[in-house]
Amino acid sequence: MSADFGRGGRPLNVFITGASSGIGAALVRRYAREGAVIGLVARREDKLNTLVASLPTHAPFTRSRYGIHIADVNDAAALREAALAHMRNFGCPDIVIANAGISAGTLTELQEDLGVFEHILQTNVVGLVATFQPFLEAMKAKRRGTLVAMASVAGVRGLPGAGAYSASKAAAIAYAESLRLEMRHYNVRVVTLAPGYVATPMTRDNPYPMPFLMQPDDFAEAAAKAIARGASFQVIPWRMGVVATLLRLLPNALYDLLFANAPRKPRIDLRKIRHPRLTPRGPATRHGAMRDTATPDTVREAIDAAEADTRPARSPTRRSGDTQPLRD
Repeated sequence: MSADFGRGGRPLNVFITGASSGIGAALVRRYAREGAVIGLVARREDKLNTLVASLPTHAPFTRSRYGIHIADVNDAAALREAALAHMRNFGCPDIVIANAGISAGTLTELQEDLGVFEHILQTNVVGLVATFQPFLEAMKAKRRGTLVAMASVAGVRGLPGAGAYSASKAAAIAYAESLRLEMRHYNVRVVTLAPGYVATPMTRDNPYPMPFLMQPDDFAEAAAKAIARGASFQVIPWRMGVVATLLRLLPNALYDLLFANAPRKPRIDLRKIRHPRLTPRGPATRHGAMRDTATPDTVREAIDAAEADTRPARSPTRRSGDTQPLRD
C-alpha cells in the first residue's frame, strides 16, 4: 500500500484530538496505514496505548512515528503543550484534525441541564479554537497546512432535545468558515466535515432510526479523501448531504411541523449522579431537596459513563517511542 506523503516526499504529519475512540481512532488507523507521523490526543491514556499497540510497526511504520499526548481540549494550556511537543518532535503538521467532541440530550427548561449546555459548548466550540490556535503561526510562516473542523449534520438545523449539541455544531460550522477566510491569504486550508450517523459510542443509544449509518473506518476513508482534496465543507456520506441540503431549504413552518415531535437523544440526569464534585446549593426545590450544580469534570464523567468510557488517566505528554512502556 502506498504511503501518504507531505512536501518533499516526507511522511504526512497529522495531529488528531479525540483520538482514543470512534471517529478519531478510525482516522488514526487510516493515516497510520499510509505511514503518516501522527500525534494522538485524548484524555484516556489506556485507550491510546491500546490503539497505538494495534498500529503497524513493521518498517517504515515504526512506533516512534506516533506521539501520545494526554490532554483534555478544555484545558487550553495542556492542549498547547501537546501541540508544541508534537512540533518539537515531528515538526509542523500537514493536517490538524479537531475531532474531540461530546453530545447529550438537553432541555432548556431544566436548571440541572445548564451545566451540560456549558460543557458541550465549551468542548465542541472553544475546544476547536484551542486545538487550532497553537499551530497557526507555524502554518502561516510555512504557508501550508490543513485545519479540519469536525462538525455535524446536527448543526445544519436545530433538533428538538439537542439544543446544546446542535448549537455547538452550528457554531463550529460558522467558526470554521470564518477561519477559512482568515487563512486564505496564507495558503492554509480549512476543511469542515459534517458527519451523518456514524456507529460510535456517541450514537449507540440513540432511540431513533439512523439513516445511512456508517462504520467509523468507512467514514475515515471518505474523510481522508475530502481532506486531501481540500473540500471547504463536506457532509459524509454524500446521501446525508442531500438530506441536509433539503432540510436547510425547508420553510420553517414545514420544518416545525415535521420535526417538532421527532424522537430525542437521551438526557444525562445529573441529579442521579453521586460524585464529590456534584455539590448541593440553594435554593431548595419545592420538594425540599437542594438543587445540584455540576462542575465540568462531573459533566464530562457523566457523559463518559453514558458512553461506557473510563475516567481520564493523567500523565505527561510523551512519544510512543519513549522508554516508558505501552500499557496493555
